[in-house]
Amino acid sequence: MEEMDVVEDGRKDTSMQQPGYPQTDPALLYPPPLSPEPVSSLTHLGKLMVGHDAPRTGGWDRRLDTGFQLLGTTKEPVREAHTDQSVIILHAKVAQKSYGNEKRFFCPPPCVYISGYGWRIMQDNLKAAGYGDSVYRVCGYMCLDSSSQSQADTFKLVFDEQPSSRQMFACAKSLYISDQDKRKHFRLLLQLSLGNRQEVGSFQSRMIKVISKPSQKRQSMKNADLCISSCSRVALFNRLRSQTVSTRYLSVDRGAFIASARQWTAFTITLVEDQRADQGDFVVIEGFICYGCVVQLVCTEFGVALPPMVIRKVNKQHAILDVDEPVSQLHKCAFQFRDNPHAFLCLSNDTITQYHATSNPRDPSRVVLNDGSCWTIIGVEVVEFTFSQSLASIQSPVSPFPVITGLEVNGGGHVAMLEIQGENFSPHLKVWFGNSETETMFKSPKSLLCVVPDVAVFSDGWRHMRRIITVPLSLIRLDGLIYRTPFTFTYTPELQPPPPVRGGGAAGGGGKREGGMQGDQEEDSLLETIHQEFTRANFHLFMQS
Repeated sequence: MEEMDVVEDGRKDTSMQQPGYPQTDPALLYPPPLSPEPVSSLTHLGKLMVGHDAPRTGGWDRRLDTGFQLLGTTKEPVREAHTDQSVIILHAKVAQKSYGNEKRFFCPPPCVYISGYGWRIMQDNLKAAGYGDSVYRVCGYMCLDSSSQSQADTFKLVFDEQPSSRQMFACAKSLYISDQDKRKHFRLLLQLSLGNRQEVGSFQSRMIKVISKPSQKRQSMKNADLCISSCSRVALFNRLRSQTVSTRYLSVDRGAFIASARQWTAFTITLVEDQRADQGDFVVIEGFICYGCVVQLVCTEFGVALPPMVIRKVNKQHAILDVDEPVSQLHKCAFQFRDNPHAFLCLSNDTITQYHATSNPRDPSRVVLNDGSCWTIIGVEVVEFTFSQSLASIQSPVSPFPVITGLEVNGGGHVAMLEIQGENFSPHLKVWFGNSETETMFKSPKSLLCVVPDVAVFSDGWRHMRRIITVPLSLIRLDGLIYRTPFTFTYTPELQPPPPVRGGGAAGGGGKREGGMQGDQEEDSLLETIHQEFTRANFHLFMQS
């Protein structure tokens, strides 16, 4: 069983901290938390992830306010967010089926990133307990989520240090799905454990569609899941003469675009207006990506972007200039620089360059390309699991990992309930708004219901403020395990003038004015008590029904 050392991680303004290998003063590697970013104007529900804000993203769209205190089993914050542990899975949206004895390995191969300072804390706790070095090494296996999987179909992950990003990385290079598996969709299953065989947990990918071969027909809305849409994530790879060993993936290393034989990068692809704009600004367009459209590729990890390019269909090493059909999964395509129509995105050895193409003298609608200018495009998914084991030594696995897919507010004003939809919920979970626990009811493995706390919990001066307050949502297991979520809840103030001061007029004097304010405070306190009792009674009545 391959093993990896759990490593340290620097404090960053992201929701997933990246582990590193400090060789200097820890005080320099772990600076104090940054001040929180200003809250954007959201209404009621929001997500910390901003994947659709493609040109401005950084990281895997994983941003957490580092000033937010990690939740505990009591109403007092006990630890900071830099104790989180994160597991990230990158995988393609589709997979080609293998027939007979052939093995079509998934391309690009599924990747796993492990990061977060919490892994180092877990390691220190095991060291303090007197365990050996091999105990806190993390081991991983990946397979398809089928109960019929044999040991031969399970890939053993070998984790490597990523000095440039302070993460641990592994990829499953030899996974495939055979024609004996009749499913049209499946998931990948990642199993992590420690060296002493203590299970950390199991983590599932998103659903993957099985296809027999890339579709050459013009796609329609009936096959929307095969089309590449704007603001979605894609990967690009180049394969010379259909040889697997020659596969190179478009990747980013230290802010530079490279062609890698092992690692690949997820890019957000967006449609942009086909017009020149000052200072490089452009307007993002929604919809499906079609050939002949201007697109921009933005690295979801580092935020660096390629210039605007026109995507062209490739057929027999020719870029076809008069095709406008939708781009489909695993299509061959080329990227023509908008500002230089003769230049195409190209790889040469392990570097990314421009190739100056020549027109076909027999057909002006075709341009002759070289091998390095022909790319294969495929949609990809990025799935993140972030948790914290808090101060307690938790022996049970973190799985099944609860996943939130949607939020819905029922009611409003002073009596509001929040319904949470998702997967893997249990009666042992409590919903927390920021550092405030709320009454939670388990409805089903796919639904939780909770009371929305009064905004006064987060701001005493709410009645005299006109700003939005956004708090992160978390799920906490009864044993203290904290599940981070990418969702937030936003309180929006009612924009109406504050109530007039009672007991004070033009001739009332300061004494009467103070007495009026004191009376208002007492009345507010009474109303607050009534509101809390009414909310609690309403919640329990709902539970009984």
